[in-house]
Amino acid sequence: MNEILPTLLASTMIGSLLAIGLAIFLVIIIVVYVYNALAWMTIATKLKYKYPWLAWIPFANWAMTLQLGGFHWAWIFLIFLPILGWIALFVLGIIATWRVFEKRKYPGWLSLIQLINMAPGFGFFASIGYLIILGIVAWKDQK
Repeated sequence: MNEILPTLLASTMIGSLLAIGLAIFLVIIIVVYVYNALAWMTIATKLKYKYPWLAWIPFANWAMTLQLGGFHWAWIFLIFLPILGWIALFVLGIIATWRVFEKRKYPGWLSLIQLINMAPGFGFFASIGYLIILGIVAWKDQK
């Protein structure tokens, strides 16, 4: 009996820590998604896009970004082509974001931070940097 109690206690603590970690992770994912959607909805509204609410819908928000960048929305279907389609869509997304940033009177090269997301060891910091840049582009108007 004395041998089972520490094992039971340890497994309960590990399970609790995993549950808390998962809950925190889910909250962070939701907060980042809401922030991203609000920022893109604001950008779309300021660029007088007809359907800015598409920023809230997965995959439709990518199509909206492509349209804001001057591409046809149907390019989103490249998602169904493994590897090559994903690479092409990623490149189109960067070009579209570049164009959107320029329309908002910001340097287009700021969109290149998305490339750093793919570099090992820099992904987290590049993601934070992208969210900061996206917020500035969305909510700070240039003269």
